[in-house]
Amino acid sequence: MPVYKAPIDDIRFVLYELLNADKMTELPGCEDATEDLVMQILQEGSKICEDILFPLNQSGDEEGCILEDGKVTTPKGFKEAYKAFTEGGWCGLSLDPEFGGMGMPAFVNVAMQEFICSSNMSFGMYPGLSQGCYDAIHRHGNDEQKALYLPKIIEGRWSGTMCLTEPHCGTDLGLVRTKAENHPDKDGSYAVSGTKIFISAGDQDLTENIVHLVLARLPGAPEGVQGISLLVVPKFLPKEEGGDHVPGAYNDVSCGSIEHKMGIKASSTCVINFDNSKGWLVGQPNKGLKAMFTMMNAARLGVGMQGLGIAEVAQQNAVAYAKDRLQMRALDGIKEPDKPADPIIVHPDVRRMLLTGKAFCEGARALSLWVGLTLDRAEKHPDPQERQNADDLVALMTPVLKAYQTDMGSEVANLAVQVHGGHGYIREYGVEQYVRDARIAQIYEGTNGIQALDLVGRKMPQNMGRLLRSFFHPVSNFIEENQADPAMGEFVFPLAKAFMKLQQTTAIIAQKGMKDPLEAGAAATDYLRQFALVAQAFIWARMAKVALEKLSDENESNKEFYENKIKTAQFFIARMLPEADAKFKMILAGGDTLMAMKAEAF
Repeated sequence: MPVYKAPIDDIRFVLYELLNADKMTELPGCEDATEDLVMQILQEGSKICEDILFPLNQSGDEEGCILEDGKVTTPKGFKEAYKAFTEGGWCGLSLDPEFGGMGMPAFVNVAMQEFICSSNMSFGMYPGLSQGCYDAIHRHGNDEQKALYLPKIIEGRWSGTMCLTEPHCGTDLGLVRTKAENHPDKDGSYAVSGTKIFISAGDQDLTENIVHLVLARLPGAPEGVQGISLLVVPKFLPKEEGGDHVPGAYNDVSCGSIEHKMGIKASSTCVINFDNSKGWLVGQPNKGLKAMFTMMNAARLGVGMQGLGIAEVAQQNAVAYAKDRLQMRALDGIKEPDKPADPIIVHPDVRRMLLTGKAFCEGARALSLWVGLTLDRAEKHPDPQERQNADDLVALMTPVLKAYQTDMGSEVANLAVQVHGGHGYIREYGVEQYVRDARIAQIYEGTNGIQALDLVGRKMPQNMGRLLRSFFHPVSNFIEENQADPAMGEFVFPLAKAFMKLQQTTAIIAQKGMKDPLEAGAAATDYLRQFALVAQAFIWARMAKVALEKLSDENESNKEFYENKIKTAQFFIARMLPEADAKFKMILAGGDTLMAMKAEAF
């Protein structure tokens, strides 16, 4: 049977020893977010994930969702789990107290997202999509829409979706055909008609109403992305009853089918049909793309946490199996003489796989929480320049975290299967599910190739490279401050070399890309990977510095924890960072190696 334990100790280390999250109480609205309260909340959150969500993960995968008589049923136990989740207030953890949220900083929600994704990624899709819907209405909706929908979403009684994709239209949203025409009722609503596909949590039996956010075209809208509007289309029209809003008349929103998927089978992925359904404009006409990106950016960070979450639970199971499974003897002599063979964790290649997972998970957790803290600064810091700097870093790191962490989530899940050997291929042990569940995260909310193009085509040149400076300057400053410290040499000098090459490739891509966009496109995926590896090296060097300082204290009682941090940092720098040099060389090879062959030759 699979195992999972939330990494509370590592979360505490990252937040309060590495990132100084205790200083967040100085920000307006974060005054109550003390270390004691934050860790107490995360302890409670870990319990619901470990004790309620995780036990449903395998059974939910085996049972899946069922569509019958136009209604979707989630797997056994999901309704009860969702009830416990909503009653605990977890839907509103970092949401606005004005509408019933707990108002905790964003970084607390980032940590909680990892727990949810590790314990039950399918379940996490339901509240996760609701939060994306909440974000768009909170940012772009009018006061009436906020008052109507946000409290219900926070309470968990109503859920939300993002209805973007159509059968002929995925990444290229300029091809959207769904129409929103003036409704004959003349009540300010529109009659929305069209079909959306791949709608996560599009229909389910967990909530009493579903609030769909739909991209559509108004009458006379311009062609392409300039003519897209965003509308809110509830499954049931809200009506006032006893001072509360409850679901009223059916709004002609139907589930045409549910997809039979490779993974996340307990999450209902639906075809949703709108048949003159009533919808109300969110934000300005023909400005739906901007509102949509509010959802997409939050969703992309959330998907990055899915990559980390799956990697963490797969890693934990690989470690447990490697310590228990007896096969052969250690190459340098018997380790367990009282047993017929040694546990496979003694073998170098098994350790290579386990250390790869460990180094990725701990590094990605630190990077993700760094970005989570930066989200709070971008929203709440009183200094406009500090808010801008923070917003720049979040914008820059969003495609990097989404792509790299989901690529590595898939890789670590596959390594967990490899560690298990034949047992990993068998459903009973649970790790094959992680491979299947992880795979979608590399595809949805913008494929990882799209993330790379976003990084190179949008984020790199934006405001004359201003976004890049939000990352390059802290790395440069760290190197300068620590290069004279002998104890930090093994971390700082490899980081400095990798960082120098990242700066070189940035300049090369910028120069070539101005002349030929195909050159930038050809380099994009390799560049994102190179960028991510340097970012991981930066955060690992910072963690090593903290660990070294802790070990210099003779009274430190947790020396083993910090020693293991240093060993893991050494592994990353020596065994994983060198891939960045390979990516540097691949980028220098240029675009002709990809584009020279005619399509007919494939």
